[in-house]
Amino acid sequence: MLFNVLMTVLYSHRSEDPEANLAESQEFLSSMEDKKTTGFTDGKTSFGMSVFNLGNAIMGSGILGLSYAMANTGVVLFLVLLTVVAVLSSYSIHLLLKSSGIVGIRAYEQLGQRAFGTPGKMAAGIAITLQNIGAMSSYLYIVKYEFPLVIQAFLGVDNPSSEWYLNGNYLVIMVSISVILPLALMKQLGYLGYTSGFSLTCMVFFLISVCTVIHTDSIDLHVLQVGAGATVSMVTSQSIFFQTAYTIPILAFAFVCHPEVLPIYTELKNPTKQRMQHVSNISIVVMYTMYFLAALFGYLTFYGEVESELLHTYSRLDPYDTLILCVRLAVLTAVTLTVPIVLFPVRRAIQQLFFPNKTFYWPRHIVIAVTLLTLINMLVIFAPNILGIFGIIGATSAPCLIFIFPAVFYIRIVPEEEEPMRSTPKILAACFAGIGFLFMVMSLSFILIDWTSGSSKASSGH
Repeated sequence: MLFNVLMTVLYSHRSEDPEANLAESQEFLSSMEDKKTTGFTDGKTSFGMSVFNLGNAIMGSGILGLSYAMANTGVVLFLVLLTVVAVLSSYSIHLLLKSSGIVGIRAYEQLGQRAFGTPGKMAAGIAITLQNIGAMSSYLYIVKYEFPLVIQAFLGVDNPSSEWYLNGNYLVIMVSISVILPLALMKQLGYLGYTSGFSLTCMVFFLISVCTVIHTDSIDLHVLQVGAGATVSMVTSQSIFFQTAYTIPILAFAFVCHPEVLPIYTELKNPTKQRMQHVSNISIVVMYTMYFLAALFGYLTFYGEVESELLHTYSRLDPYDTLILCVRLAVLTAVTLTVPIVLFPVRRAIQQLFFPNKTFYWPRHIVIAVTLLTLINMLVIFAPNILGIFGIIGATSAPCLIFIFPAVFYIRIVPEEEEPMRSTPKILAACFAGIGFLFMVMSLSFILIDWTSGSSKASSGH
């Protein structure tokens, strides 16, 4: 089914002719007297490439931890929670698109300025910057620590010495320069549709391997029996409520893509709110399906023995198994190709904060990308403990970007003559903001508990 969806999306791209380019920093402002007939400049990115880009933005390394989350909650409760989070994410995007359509703006930071002035613009820009820098750092951490192990296993090196090609610091720099930087220098986010499609294909290969080949051929039935017994003891010896509470923040951030929604909307061909909502819904449905299947078959393979990082669990069986190595390489490729997608909203936020009235300028475009990648590489190489700080930042910024900001912007931007403060849509938006605040408090609490106890259960889903 996933293959058919991907082929349908790719076909929709081929059936549309490209049109004129749009500058990445262009603002789409229209007359305030004609809010309901806001006209946006047409983009050049097809529906299919937009789905690929948004799906790639959603898909993060968090998919590797979902089997562990299912082991804590059980299959039924996990499915319920995942469904609720997917619906909430779609509703959040609906709020963003509705606010964008009313005031004629397709920049998250400009929505903040329209709602709350300069403080709103600064809050949105800072949240996007910190959230996405944290995400990019976590992706490059995976490259730094996993890539040398994969190369070592492929070469059959049991006792590595000081070979440069097994040094994670060198490898992360090489990957950043040779792969990430050229893609990050693209003028338009839509150009990354092909690499996003390839990234999703790598994750589909990971999913197929988990669901079929590895599950049926590589796992001895004795392992399944041991895992089943471990699950029984785990459920009877620990509080189900406490395990579920730890799982909620992981799932709550599994569909983080909101900083990328409006930039993708900016470049969408034949842009309408309904068309962009369809892009979002298809991306969320595809990721929802992949999340559930990966979590389910990873859990059914190991039950209570599953680790918080699924690939590590498979590596315990045979670290030199060719299929497992190929899967790890595919995940590394997917994670690497996600970095440029996540970088675009950060550069756009910086341009909105410091160069709001400037047109597109190649030197500035390049300098911001190089500076960001240099900063992230320095953090990954010289500050390996910074992920703990980014955990706090992610637990604060992610609920704001997903829940709180879309809701409060919607309440402030939609005029009261159209929707009074006590109308059902605005009451729902206020409740939605409250849910975001609750997720923030839960995530911060669990991170502090982990720090004090020395464990590492809580994490973001991205």
